[in-house]
Amino acid sequence: MGPVLQALAATTLRTLAVIALVLAAVVALAVSLFKLTVFGAMALYFVVWWTLLFVILPLRNQVEDDPARIVPGQDPGAPAAPRLREKAILTTLLSSVVFLLAIQVFELAGL
Repeated sequence: MGPVLQALAATTLRTLAVIALVLAAVVALAVSLFKLTVFGAMALYFVVWWTLLFVILPLRNQVEDDPARIVPGQDPGAPAAPRLREKAILTTLLSSVVFLLAIQVFELAGL
């Protein structure tokens, strides 16, 4: 998944396009199968996405080891390469799975 994820996250525009396509597909699925409103599906998806973003952000972070590359005022624990676009796509994919599972549980619970 590494090279595919890197290719999808090569540019900001491509990353946003992937996120928008996945979001549109998941919301359309939620609206058609689970009778959610578009706004309700997007709101719930946003909450799941934002929560999982904070789970995924610290993954695979490595601090800068080269003292020459650390600038004055930089936090010593700041990641050298945060890979935020890759993490945004990964968060979107994981959120889609969690979101679809959550709405199934909500339906079974009568919520």
